[in-house]
Amino acid sequence: MILRNLVLWLGLSMRLTCRPVRWRKLSWLLLFFMHPSMAADHWFERYKASATPAELYQFLYAMPKGGDLHLHLSGSVLSRWYYELALAQSDNGYVYYAKQHINNCAGAAEEARPVPYLLLQHTVDHLTYAQLSDCEKTEYVDLATLSEAQTARWLSSIVLDKAHEGRDEFFENHWNRLGDLLRNPYLMAEVLVANMRAFGDEGLIYIEPQVPIFGFVTASGEALSLDRVLEIYTDRLAQADAKATGVEVRMQVSLLRFLPDAEETLKVLYAFASKHSVIVAVNMVGREDNDKGYPLRFLSTLRMLRQTQGGVRLSIHAGEVDEPNHHIRDTLLLGAERIGHGFNLITDPDTLRLMRYGPYLIEISLISNLLLEYVDDFSRHPFPEYLRLGVPIALATDDRGMWDSTMTDEFFVAVTEFSLSWDEIVTLSRNALEYSFLDETTKTKLLARFDRRIEKFVRQVQTRDGFVWTKPPAPKLGLICRTYNLCPVMQNEMEN
Repeated sequence: MILRNLVLWLGLSMRLTCRPVRWRKLSWLLLFFMHPSMAADHWFERYKASATPAELYQFLYAMPKGGDLHLHLSGSVLSRWYYELALAQSDNGYVYYAKQHINNCAGAAEEARPVPYLLLQHTVDHLTYAQLSDCEKTEYVDLATLSEAQTARWLSSIVLDKAHEGRDEFFENHWNRLGDLLRNPYLMAEVLVANMRAFGDEGLIYIEPQVPIFGFVTASGEALSLDRVLEIYTDRLAQADAKATGVEVRMQVSLLRFLPDAEETLKVLYAFASKHSVIVAVNMVGREDNDKGYPLRFLSTLRMLRQTQGGVRLSIHAGEVDEPNHHIRDTLLLGAERIGHGFNLITDPDTLRLMRYGPYLIEISLISNLLLEYVDDFSRHPFPEYLRLGVPIALATDDRGMWDSTMTDEFFVAVTEFSLSWDEIVTLSRNALEYSFLDETTKTKLLARFDRRIEKFVRQVQTRDGFVWTKPPAPKLGLICRTYNLCPVMQNEMEN
């Protein structure tokens, strides 16, 4: 406090005698060298007060970030990526068709099928297409020959971009529409690198995606083993363009918690993760309002597995529901070290109290929770309560391709809606590295790399008269345009 007062007194004395611009630069330098964290917050608070929303968004895009610990690979694909990458898979022998018409084919609507007959934009590959009846073949159009209007409808069909769409549309229809795209391992490997490239552009240095490994086939229909699917992923990660992104990758594998055979799947994944170091965790996914997937269902299975196998870590979805329950408490009992979403922790005060300053992290996805209707307004989200009570949290994108959003969007929402301080922003980024499932050597290296980058960034913005764009204009996707109307504002400002 004495040091702070001395700096402020000295600054005030100089302010009386120095030119205004020189005073601003000198005062920031004095604060930075005498107490760096105080200087950062001092500068950032001034910047927030004066920056336009567009300037703040550009700042957050340019800002170095830690990582993303919670993203479903198949849901993290922007729809235009899916379209372009699907067409490119013709080189590997895959051809895709999208359902554009319903011709009321005899008996089709009455058949028991995993994908409802009446679902438009359902995508199949050449293998499935060949098995359709002649009538149903007329309902599907080669993805490469879709008209402009058809392409627009297909792209929109896997984005939650309509006011009437919400939780049911996402869980029941989005994944079904993707159809056979999800059984091509080469496509998923390209999706992984596309995410690395985009996250690297945003300043992230680590991601921990939940990757699909079941149900993959070659273009000739040959089923692929789990080991072969992982080999396809790792071979793609070893290529020069993937390494050039500067983004470190480890993977999780997951199971649908409410399926009848979920315990057997858990055993398979546990064994798989235990023998592959690049697989750093097992996760459980799926709607928690389906009680068939309640956490304690898996307690005895996990206790049995831990009798013979060690080293497998758990990061499990829990509390992604808009009603009180003890799913987070029970999920910690399963052995989870991280909680995906943790939205309703606020309704379990005993567990909330125990998680303050503790070893367990909550992966917060603000945009996901809004679009899936767990909150009807960001102001009702418990995020600031967790953050300012000392519950370890990190921001995550979840299924950002289906939200049409970015990690920058998550930070922009957090800063705009909850007026984050600079220390809070840095803590959120560091948490994504500190609570990752990286080995300690790599974790230490990435933390040091992040610290160097963020310190350099702070020096750059503090020692200049106003923020200088350090990156090209931030790409702006549909979510941020619809929610905050930034796109026309940013475009005009960049042009001027």
